[in-house]
Amino acid sequence: MPKKTHGLGRGLDVLLPETIDSGENLREIPIGDIDTNPDQPRQTFPEETIAQLAQSIRDQGVLQPLLVTPTSGGRYRIVAGERRWRAARQAGLTQVPCVVRELEVSRQMEIALIENLQREDLNPMETAMGIRALMDECGYTQETAAQRVAKSRPAVANLLRLLTLPEEVAEMIREGVLSAGHGRVLAGLETDEERVALARLSVQEGWSVRQLEAEAARRRENLTPAKPKPQPKPMPVELTDLETRIRETMGVRATVKGSVKKGRIVLQYYSRDELERFNEMLMRLEAQGFEG
Repeated sequence: MPKKTHGLGRGLDVLLPETIDSGENLREIPIGDIDTNPDQPRQTFPEETIAQLAQSIRDQGVLQPLLVTPTSGGRYRIVAGERRWRAARQAGLTQVPCVVRELEVSRQMEIALIENLQREDLNPMETAMGIRALMDECGYTQETAAQRVAKSRPAVANLLRLLTLPEEVAEMIREGVLSAGHGRVLAGLETDEERVALARLSVQEGWSVRQLEAEAARRRENLTPAKPKPQPKPMPVELTDLETRIRETMGVRATVKGSVKKGRIVLQYYSRDELERFNEMLMRLEAQGFEG
């Protein structure tokens, strides 16, 4: 069964309409005359996969030529095929087949990114950095960049959010300890301290993305400061004194609310005894001719 490609529905033949294995501009170039691309999206080249490819090259040779562009001093820079170049060097080859093309820097970056997305999955941080470099160099919007790498615009936006993470968290994603989904949750936190702390805890506890989301939401709720209650205006001294006199005279809790012009007096009782005592006081006042 043929190996499934990842992410893209088109190949380098779309970016480079001419057939690259037609023999045109195809030449054997000494490995020592070829330089790697400093803007290569892929930053990690696992030794195991390079060793496997090197063994394949020993057995069958380099089946697909590298794509290079000429630079100064008779040298060449790799546009696509750095894994093959590394494996060929490990296999002991002194020359490798190359297609030579004059390409603008922005075109080189675009091809390098798409070639890597096709051939083997980049880690999320490498993909994000590659897309950001493509946007910066070519002036692409997120929409255009998404079209060029055959991803949805929200997918590109989510990848770019990973670039806001502190280096410690980014390294966890590069190493595969945390996923891009974990990274998106952490990017939504307020501070780098929170991001690092929750990232460490997530690794320690083996949390899924959903578990991390739940913990982040819980912390946001607890850390959200309560809205301060408006402070009541200070009560006039006359009313404060009245409130105290009612309490002392009538033996029940009293609250005076309002101003000297308008308001209300609230009497409160908290037991049957208090209610009966208040009733007795009213009866005595009535007996003395007080109209309540």
